This record gives sequence, C-alpha cells and structure tokens, in this order.
Amino acid sequence: NAALAHYSPSNGSSRSLSAREMYLFDTGGQYLDGTTDITRTVHWGEPTLLQKEAYTRVLMGNIDLSRLIFPSNTAGRTVESFARRALWDVGLNYGHGTGHGIGNFLSVHEWPVGFQSNNVPLEAGMFTSIEPGYYQDGEFGIRIEDIALVVEAQTEGGEKPFLTFKVVSLVPYDRNLIDLSLLSPEQIRYLNSYYERIRAHVGPELRRQRLEEAYAWLQENTEP
Repeated sequence: NAALAHYSPSNGSSRSLSAREMYLFDTGGQYLDGTTDITRTVHWGEPTLLQKEAYTRVLMGNIDLSRLIFPSNTAGRTVESFARRALWDVGLNYGHGTGHGIGNFLSVHEWPVGFQSNNVPLEAGMFTSIEPGYYQDGEFGIRIEDIALVVEAQTEGGEKPFLTFKVVSLVPYDRNLIDLSLLSPEQIRYLNSYYERIRAHVGPELRRQRLEEAYAWLQENTEP
C-alpha cells in the first residue's frame, strides 16, 4: 500500500505485514513544544537490487538538499531539484512535493513555506520537511522525510548571508537498504555526522528513561 503516496488505511485494503517486503511509516504528533512529521522506510528481510538502489538514491536526494547552501531570499522551487537529481540520473522520479512548512503546535502542513512554485522564499527560522521518495506501482513505496530548520550558513565570503538547513529530526536511516557504493565521500561524512548527533542527543535520554533495549538498538544503527 505504500506504493500509493497518500494511502489511507481501510478495512478493505489493509493487510498483514511480512519481513519479506518494504514498510513505509509516516509518523508524527502534536506536542506543546512543536509538531513532528517524520517518515522512514525499512526492510527486515532481503531487499531487491532495485529496492536498494531506489532507497539509496532517495537518501542521496534527502542529503543533497539538506546540506545545500543557497542565497537568502531563494524560493524553495529553485532548489527542489537537488532532492530529485540522484533519481533523475537513472530515469526515476516521484509525483509529490519535496516538502512543506511545519507549524509549531499548529498545522502539520503549514502554509506558505515549502518547495512548490507558489510558496514564499525561504528565510531563516522557517521549518520545512524534506521528503523525496520513489513509488513502484503495485510493488513498494519509499519516502525519507526529515524536519529541517532554515538557518544562516557559515561561508567565507559574500556580502549577503547565505542559508542552509539544519535537520532537527533525529531518527536513523535503514542500513539494510543503503548501497554505500553509490554514496559520495561528502554524503558519507554527512551521514556519520548525523549519526553522531543522534547518539549525543537521543542516547542519553534513552539511558535516563532506562530504555536499554532501545539504547542498544540506537547504538547499533548509528555506527559509522
């Protein structure tokens, strides 16, 4: 059912999960200090070569847009293609937007921030999702969605400030689906830095709550 990008469960279409297929879960909640909207895709068995390559290229697009440095007052639509480039290289694409604004205990899809043609230019302080994907009709769906804060970038020169994204959702990606041979050294460094942040922020909280099984899982899934 994840091959349908906006699938809603029903008694007629829902079915049992198995370890022989991909599983996409789009999660989120409303909290007093913010709203979450995070999607991960996993495979507990042996993914096919297409599934693994497609997932890796979706991840590459997520990373490329997340680490992009761009001029202030840039419209989201101008940089949106960075999330698609790794897929476009092999003739793949996805049929939904690359991201949307996220409210602070407000709307999960918060207008007017995002990457569509009718969204406002990006400014420091905005929260947006970054969520490339790929969907094979009748087979499987992949989406990797993070929440990112628009922040000023540290650049060596230039008069006007440049911007970049700081990913604030701290959830590991599925190592079982990553083909490391496709990743650039810069993308691998980004992943390792991201995993270090997850360990530093989430690990102590799991220990504080005495969630040792979850802590062990986190350590295993954030190894360099």
